[in-house]
Amino acid sequence: MQAEAPGAMHVAFADLIDLAAAKVGGKALLANDEFFAPKEAMLEPGRGVFIADKYTERGKWMDGWETRRKRVPGYDWCIVKLGLPGAIHGIDVDTNHFIGNFPEYASLEACEVDGDPSAESLAQDVSRWTELVPRSRLRGGSRNLFAVANERRFTHVRLNIFPDGGVARLRVHGMVLPDWHALKTAGLVDLAAAANGGSVVTCNDQFFGTKDNLIFPGRAANMGEGWETRRKRVPGFDWIVVKLATAGTLRRAEVDTHFFKGNFPDRCSLEGIHLEEPLLDFANATHLKWKELLPQSKLQADHCHVFDKELKDVGPITHVRLNIFPDGGVSRLRLFGEPA
Repeated sequence: MQAEAPGAMHVAFADLIDLAAAKVGGKALLANDEFFAPKEAMLEPGRGVFIADKYTERGKWMDGWETRRKRVPGYDWCIVKLGLPGAIHGIDVDTNHFIGNFPEYASLEACEVDGDPSAESLAQDVSRWTELVPRSRLRGGSRNLFAVANERRFTHVRLNIFPDGGVARLRVHGMVLPDWHALKTAGLVDLAAAANGGSVVTCNDQFFGTKDNLIFPGRAANMGEGWETRRKRVPGFDWIVVKLATAGTLRRAEVDTHFFKGNFPDRCSLEGIHLEEPLLDFANATHLKWKELLPQSKLQADHCHVFDKELKDVGPITHVRLNIFPDGGVSRLRLFGEPA
């Protein structure tokens, strides 16, 4: 799929988690050139900013990865370790603000390796790499979206740009594929965690904080790293649906309102369901028979609430719905259980 244009159709893979994002542990390990702008910026949130009068001793400051002008044959490359190993379904090579200095072409390769090999060894071993996106033309100042048809598990990617230039952000969208053998021997598993393969399917509102934040690793660094809805001016409540990494029986839940002090929900509840087939439209699926896991319970500001004895045993479930009353923000949701 070629670069996104104004009014273009929405690309489904872009809703999948970014396996390479810095906030889930992604790291830019090595680049052959980062003369004008560092490789690490490619994995940061947002699409980058442009500051007209900002310069460094090497030239114009740019929010992204930018190499020098190439005067010899060849191309530039950067190796990224995925924060969450998994199957890659699409990438976004975003050249936002790079107009006269974007690469003409790009390609992407990936590999799966055990342990923590050096980036130098990965760069030298060309036999490890599998091409996922062939050399493809880019547009400047645009999100360049490319679908990937491959179900293999990968741990690293290499972005190649031809011949040189700048990339604001690299997004590697896909499905997390954890090591379930190791997880099942570790006792209770956080079945909601993105790192274990959990995913946020949908929510009714994510005005201030995006839905995927709810299941990211670690505690949030600030309020902006949680899920937050707008102020509700009509009767009702807000909700979010999490697809568990695998079917399981819930034993403990943690609802963390870290950093939410004047905007935390007054109460929350949890419901679960076991679905045999995938479902896309939860908002209009009135036929679903959700089972109560946790009745409405009071919440506090900036606090990690732990519920265990309060949880009802409804057997194995595949999805959990967190309801918040009437609105507000939740930093993290942890759902510990026994895989079925």
